[in-house]
Amino acid sequence: MPAIDVIDETFLAVPRERVAAEFADPARWASFWPDLCPEVAHDRGPAGLRWTVTGALLGTMEVWCEPEGDGTVLHFFLRADPDGPPPGGRLRRRRWLRAETDRRHRAFKAHAFALKRRLEDGRPAGVAPSAFRPDRTA
Repeated sequence: MPAIDVIDETFLAVPRERVAAEFADPARWASFWPDLCPEVAHDRGPAGLRWTVTGALLGTMEVWCEPEGDGTVLHFFLRADPDGPPPGGRLRRRRWLRAETDRRHRAFKAHAFALKRRLEDGRPAGVAPSAFRPDRTA
């Protein structure tokens, strides 16, 4: 079982093709994961990507874009171990791993919410994406 196991999901009121396209560009990966080196293991097109990761962590990572209603549930999975032993004794290592897992989860959630704001382009909650135009509310 990996020492770091992050699972997250965020709803975006945009088609999954638009969400998946955000992760398909390798030039963006460094802004999402600056200390990781993702290598595509499986490109599933609009369904998302799976990577193997090296760098600060060694393991696997995935974004899965699941169509849901009028949008997409963006699922994120990171299952990895640190590249090297965590600091200190057993208790200190446990705390470090818990903190690192939390840090990675919060960092991805921040990216997901930024993506949501940008792709939804100001759409008010409760307004269907197909009815919303940025130049008017509905």
